[in-house]
Amino acid sequence: MNQSLEPVLRECPFFSGFSEAHLKFIAANARDVQFPKLHYIFREGDPANEFYVIRDGRVSVELLIPSRGATTVQTVDKGEVLGWSWVSAPYRWHFHARTLLPTHAVVWDANWLRAKCEEDHDLGYEMLKRFVDLIATRLDATRLQLEDIYAIHS
Repeated sequence: MNQSLEPVLRECPFFSGFSEAHLKFIAANARDVQFPKLHYIFREGDPANEFYVIRDGRVSVELLIPSRGATTVQTVDKGEVLGWSWVSAPYRWHFHARTLLPTHAVVWDANWLRAKCEEDHDLGYEMLKRFVDLIATRLDATRLQLEDIYAIHS
């Protein structure tokens, strides 16, 4: 089953440019998961012990705003990565993630991956470069969403 995930990862822009050895290694240590519609994959503050690539479906990345409740700051679709909080301590989710449709994803154990990145600094550097871009994109989306909320209330 794990070898069948390699073609899926090859189609994912996040893994573009990975060495063959790293791509095979990452694919061999991934697993498939499925979530029903409106399922919370994770919640803000919970331990961030995994990350995902969405194979099919759609996920709402949500920020809890006291006056508005859960507010979508970004949606994650097919081929996109979900979850960056595993990259830096204290390894807790910064957002909620809730499926908007039944969702099929590939998942990795973040504790395992952090250890492998420490052992193989080339792998660690490749992962870190990609996650820095992902984090910047998510923070920009959050900023824009908050600007929209602020503009509505001013």
